[in-house]
Amino acid sequence: MNQTIARDVGQLESLRVHAADNVRVALRNLPAGHEIDDDGERIVLCEPIRQKHKFTLASLKVGDTVIMYGVTVGRATQPIPTGAALTTENIEHSTASAAPRARRGDWQAPDVSAFQGATFDGYHRPDGRVGTANLWLVVPLVFCENRNIEVLRQSVADALGEDPYRDYKRLARELLHGAAGVEPSPPVTERYFPNVDGVRFLTHTLGCGGTDDDATALCQLLAGYICHPNVAGATVLSLGCQKAQIDMLKGAVAERDPQGLRPVHYLEQQASVSEEALIREALTTIFDGLAEANRVERTPAPLSELSIGVECGGSDGFSGLSANPVVGGVIDRLVALGGSGILSEFPELCGVEHELLARCRDDRVAERFLALMNAYQAHAARVGADFSMNPSPGNIRDGLITDAMKSAGAAKKGGDSPVVDVLDYTEPQTRKGLNLLCTPGNDVESTTGLAGSGANLIMFTTGLGTPTGNPVVPVLKISSNSEMARRMADVIDFDSGPVIRGEASIDELAERLLQLCIDTASGRYRAKAVGLAQYDFIPWKRGVSL
Repeated sequence: MNQTIARDVGQLESLRVHAADNVRVALRNLPAGHEIDDDGERIVLCEPIRQKHKFTLASLKVGDTVIMYGVTVGRATQPIPTGAALTTENIEHSTASAAPRARRGDWQAPDVSAFQGATFDGYHRPDGRVGTANLWLVVPLVFCENRNIEVLRQSVADALGEDPYRDYKRLARELLHGAAGVEPSPPVTERYFPNVDGVRFLTHTLGCGGTDDDATALCQLLAGYICHPNVAGATVLSLGCQKAQIDMLKGAVAERDPQGLRPVHYLEQQASVSEEALIREALTTIFDGLAEANRVERTPAPLSELSIGVECGGSDGFSGLSANPVVGGVIDRLVALGGSGILSEFPELCGVEHELLARCRDDRVAERFLALMNAYQAHAARVGADFSMNPSPGNIRDGLITDAMKSAGAAKKGGDSPVVDVLDYTEPQTRKGLNLLCTPGNDVESTTGLAGSGANLIMFTTGLGTPTGNPVVPVLKISSNSEMARRMADVIDFDSGPVIRGEASIDELAERLLQLCIDTASGRYRAKAVGLAQYDFIPWKRGVSL
């Protein structure tokens, strides 16, 4: 199907994605009265259809299902004539039923001969895992320490001469005082720790005032970051009296690092003689840690040591036709090479559960997926929410009318390979291959979870544009359309728009994108989000986010 999309798009003004679909996607703005040839059938548009939006191939009665990507994505709420646009007024979210049954068959892996024997240059850790970056992490156990974290961030940046906002500060001074009052930028000095990619400082709003489950989940998430293969070690700040205690975090770290191979320093403000003493001790652990981390150099590692998380945000009507299938092609190739992919955002898998269940390697994995999906929906229902509320106003404006329609395209990021495991939020990945991870659809909460479960690289697709990044994992931004890629060139790393124009196939772009992933993992390419110091970190409070 992917090759058909790539070939036909250059010839057509609209596209039927799957043979079973009863809708087509407009690839450009189409006027009322425009004629469409749908496999020999003449369709006359009864109203204008905006680019990226869908229109009917036959009239629908109230209750009739809407099919796209070969799956149910909605249900008509009023009669819809042939050639009419799908809108929030005439269809609603609807999905097919799902049962926990796995299909055991042979997966047709893509040709990966071009990458056989390929390696990336990574940081080999004592536990055997390989990082795509080499970072020191500074973490607060409770929001009360956020201010001290910011003091440390500014102090370390100043000491290392690595202030990422130097140019913006210069701009602000120029706007306020005029060019004559602007001090020259300090000269770029030699890096003190050339084998280290930096220090990352996390802040959050949790650690106290919540439930015991909130504190436990936070400690599990922070442990995932502290023990991440991209992290050499960590400094942890605690107030002392909060609900998320140091011993809780130590226990969570020990589960992931039972041999204590990762250096972690725990500092408690209420046990310190002064704030200055606390900051001095923290700075000492940071600089000592950087010196130790600097002894590790990049060396070749097989692609089987890559674990790529996939995410989408600011999706549009082209995301499921270009960016998401291209990313899915990368995941299939990586899995065929022995590596791993992690597909998250459970609200955006609603409607394609049956397809994912059929791809689970056994019934245990299938049953876990369905159990976590049902539990998540129940959590959401208790706060008056539902998966059908997931599409944002921007999604809807760009043609993603229902959650099922959005999900059917979003799931393409996971390719077609078998699902080897299903992870709950904060659980570490332990099996190579495609994993499903229970996270919300919220961009930053989900990317935060992907890194916490061990992804050492993230591919993030977008149709409307987003700057999202992560503190410890490089995030590559892949656009669904070239117009947005040009307009937001400072945040977009890869353009899959040539698929929409029929200039390149999904397979061709997947191979190019996999090479970009290898270059990023090797430090030869710096993700735009890293260059912008876009280090987003938001823990998920269950049941609140979709």
